[in-house]
Amino acid sequence: MLKLVLLLGLVFPLFASQTPAKLKKQNFYKRVVPAVNKVYAELDYRYKTLKTNIDNNNTKSSFVKKYMKKYSAKDYKELLRKVKPHPKSIAIAQAAVESGWGTSRFTKVANNLFGVWSFNKNEPRVRALQTRGEKKIFVKKYATLEDSIRDYYFVLATSRSFGEFRKLKMKTNDPYELVKKLDMYSEKRAEYGKELIRVIKFNKLYNY
Repeated sequence: MLKLVLLLGLVFPLFASQTPAKLKKQNFYKRVVPAVNKVYAELDYRYKTLKTNIDNNNTKSSFVKKYMKKYSAKDYKELLRKVKPHPKSIAIAQAAVESGWGTSRFTKVANNLFGVWSFNKNEPRVRALQTRGEKKIFVKKYATLEDSIRDYYFVLATSRSFGEFRKLKMKTNDPYELVKKLDMYSEKRAEYGKELIRVIKFNKLYNY
C-alpha cells in the first residue's frame, strides 16, 4: 500500500504539471508539424525542379506544362511565384489560429485546419453551424490533414486576394513581414496579421 501511495504521489504531480492548454498544443504539434513538413517538402521539390527547368530553358517539358496548367500561370515568372512555398512557421500559425490548436469541429470531422470554405456541392464538405444572413456556409472535408495543408497552400498560391503576398515571398522569407499581406484571409483584416505575429513569437514558431 505504501508503495502505491508513493507511486501515486510521483504520478499525480506529473499530470498536474500538464495544463489543458499545454496538452492541447502538444497534441497539435504532434499531428500538424509532421504533416506541414511533408507538404512543404513536396512543394519545395516542385518549385526547385520547375526553376531548374525554366533556368535551363527546358520549358517545353511535360513537368513545366503540367504545372503551368494547374496553377493557371500566365508566364514562367508567375508560375514560380505561385509554386514557391511560404515559410512553415506561417502555415503552422494559421493552422493554430484557424483550428483552435486543432480542437475545432471542422478539424475533427473534416480534417479542415484552415477553415477553407466550399462552394461546390459535389465535393466532400461539412455544413457550418452558423450562417451569413440566410446563406448556408460549408467548409471542405479532406481525407487527411496533408490534403488540407496542400489545399491551403494552393489557395494562397492562386487566389487574387494574395497577389501581394506572393510577390513579397519572392523577396523575403521573414514571416513577420509576410503575414502583413494576409489581411484578406480573415474578416479581422489588418488585426489578423498582428495576431499571427503574436502566435509565431510567443510559441517560437520561427524555429520551423
